[in-house]
Amino acid sequence: MASKEDLFAEAAKHWDLERLYQAFAEAKRQISPRSRRGLTETEKLYLRGLLSGCSPAEIARQLFQSSKSAEVYLCKTLYQYVKKIADVPNEPVGNWRNICDRLEEAGYKTQSSVKAKLSSSLPIDALVKIVDMGFENQNTLTIDINIRLEFPSTSETTKSEDLDKDG
Repeated sequence: MASKEDLFAEAAKHWDLERLYQAFAEAKRQISPRSRRGLTETEKLYLRGLLSGCSPAEIARQLFQSSKSAEVYLCKTLYQYVKKIADVPNEPVGNWRNICDRLEEAGYKTQSSVKAKLSSSLPIDALVKIVDMGFENQNTLTIDINIRLEFPSTSETTKSEDLDKDG
């Protein structure tokens, strides 16, 4: 079994956890001034679970708890903090999936892996060569094009990808 610190570790890949922990701790302080300062380890664990895309039932299963107890815990703690952070105190959270959306809108998500992959895979060099051009009939123009795209590589060697329309 993974240690509790290792559970839901993928949240750190996509979210600014330290900023989130601080924001949640401040929201908690405002909602419950007499409560323990900062987030508890359990609150952090549940938050990472939600940020990893796990449902309350999945989080409960990982923690060997009942899904009902996880749902009640989230409603009394993290969901209230999210509403405070998102400045929507009177709106219901609605669904656990809304948590990530609201926190992303508030700017706590780091550059997504999709965006990172796209930005690191944009061509550094492109060559477009028109090979042949002609009319098949009055209404159809045919253009044969060769495209050569050179992408950045994480290794020392440069990788190129040739895309040829003919094959």
